Amino acid sequence: MIYYWLHIFYLFMASKLFWKKLDVTTDLIRKHRVNILDCDSLHYMANSRYLYYMDFVRIEKLLRSSLYENTVKRGIFPVLGSQKIIYKKPLRIGSKFTITLALEGWDEKWFYHRQIFTQNDQVCAIGYTKAALWKGKKAQDLKPILKDCGVTTKTMQVPPSIAHLFENDYQLLKT
Repeated sequence: MIYYWLHIFYLFMASKLFWKKLDVTTDLIRKHRVNILDCDSLHYMANSRYLYYMDFVRIEKLLRSSLYENTVKRGIFPVLGSQKIIYKKPLRIGSKFTITLALEGWDEKWFYHRQIFTQNDQVCAIGYTKAALWKGKKAQDLKPILKDCGVTTKTMQVPPSIAHLFENDYQLLKT
């Protein structure tokens, strides 16, 4: 857990001191190397670490875009509603990989991201997240927040294939 908070501190400081600002709708691409702390006993990146890297790239996007000033500084915080990941090829210890964060779309309450792990131009895993912005005990309407962030597009329809991934989440909670 200490590594996690050190990495968050690094992201915060780098976003304020070194990195340039990003547009909310722009893709973010980060390169990483699988280190020993990422691996399980078989020398491949553990499944939980994919989610870890997905978290870091989303936080970096928040800090580097105008979302930080228009949400966190106003007491509005991002909260994951659901995430799915599909593994295709393992990442070996010491190997380099790239993770790309792409905004797929949003509705009134949720925004959806696709996060692709690639290595040598091959897709190793794809993760999808559904997140909302919360204040108190209520999800906030995304349209005014996105407008404050300079997003001129009124809507960005979520592709049906991605919306379908998350449509039965709450039914599963009831069983």
